[in-house]
Amino acid sequence: FMRKIWILIAAISIISCNNDVKKDFTVISGKVVNKKTDKINLIDGFRDYSKTIQLKDDGSFLDTLKIKEGHYWLRDGDNDIPLYLKKGENIQINYDLNNFDATYKIEGEGSKISDYLYQKLKIEQKISTKGTKIYLLDENNYKALFQNEKVELTDLIYSLKDIPKSFTDSEIRNIEYKYYNAINRYEVYHAHYAKLPNFKVSEHFLDDLENVIYTDEGDFKFSRAYRILVTNFYRDQASVVAKKEAIDEDLAFLKVASDIPSQIIKNDLLYNAAKYGITYTENIEEYYKIFMEASTNKKQKEEITRSYDKLKTVAKGKPSPKFNNYENFKGGTTSLDDLKGKYVYIDVWATWCGPCKAEIPSLKAIEKKYHNKNINFVSISVDKDKDHDKWLKMVKEKDLKGYQLFADNDWNSNFVKEYLILGIPRFIL
Repeated sequence: FMRKIWILIAAISIISCNNDVKKDFTVISGKVVNKKTDKINLIDGFRDYSKTIQLKDDGSFLDTLKIKEGHYWLRDGDNDIPLYLKKGENIQINYDLNNFDATYKIEGEGSKISDYLYQKLKIEQKISTKGTKIYLLDENNYKALFQNEKVELTDLIYSLKDIPKSFTDSEIRNIEYKYYNAINRYEVYHAHYAKLPNFKVSEHFLDDLENVIYTDEGDFKFSRAYRILVTNFYRDQASVVAKKEAIDEDLAFLKVASDIPSQIIKNDLLYNAAKYGITYTENIEEYYKIFMEASTNKKQKEEITRSYDKLKTVAKGKPSPKFNNYENFKGGTTSLDDLKGKYVYIDVWATWCGPCKAEIPSLKAIEKKYHNKNINFVSISVDKDKDHDKWLKMVKEKDLKGYQLFADNDWNSNFVKEYLILGIPRFIL
């Protein structure tokens, strides 16, 4: 009998010990009523992580995540749900897509912060839903708009209970950085939308930014707003260096970032500039050399090296990758080989791409200038198949000239991948 008691005590002890073990995963579950698709997507706030979560027939879902602590977004169609996740938590999310705002509910361990982020989003939407009209405001009214938002957000975070102090302290600074970003972009945006190209803010408009420290690793990891602020600060410095040394701004930015004392901030800025920048730079050899000498992140250096090796195969003077049998708007198909004997100027674009559409007048002008010359103009759409009709409609409505082609597999088309095209518009001669 005593032996059985000791066995029972031992078993209870084992269970108790196991309950004390920290979980290295996060559980996320819930139900989507009136679901429109069979999956929802989870991405992190810095867009470095993404995962597709499958929905069952009844809209329920359950997934175990191996993730770092931080900000995430759960995306379901037009609804973006802000989350703050960390290991060991178990969060349940439920909503009806036909009445999202009234039915959204989040519960479970660790849900308090995510619930705050949702309330914060609703406050921020008071400004974001105004669109670009806010940039037509004068300095005082514009600044007051964001000062009021800052006060409202600060009051909200201080009013909530059961939020860890460490998060609250970081979030207060995050709210401040968001305000700094708003006033920092006013000059450029007001000049654009008010059609005042020479507009400059008044002398003391940016005084609030004078005390910002741009080397805080903790805030850099926590706050996307701080990352934007830091990136813009060093881009401004790069503009000065570019003019002083008469070099391109992309090279100047790498040089400036190379001198940042924080390894974490330096590596992040270098990598985020290089993963796209190396596909655009006019001087790939020097660009690659500066990056490799400055970065101390082995994984990122390996990735940029793969891009560099790929891009060398399509450098000036190298044979071009080919596209074959792309649908032609005028009928039939067209391949690159069909255009041999003339120069070929290629525009890679898509109907959803704002900057691409902004380039259309310039493209039309250059096509007109070189009409009947020894050159063919080709526009390749990387729209998805579901947007094929949009492509047909836009080509017709905007009266687009030259060869209007539709890529065979959008971004995954071999021609696009072999040129390492990561952003559009992209122009190739």
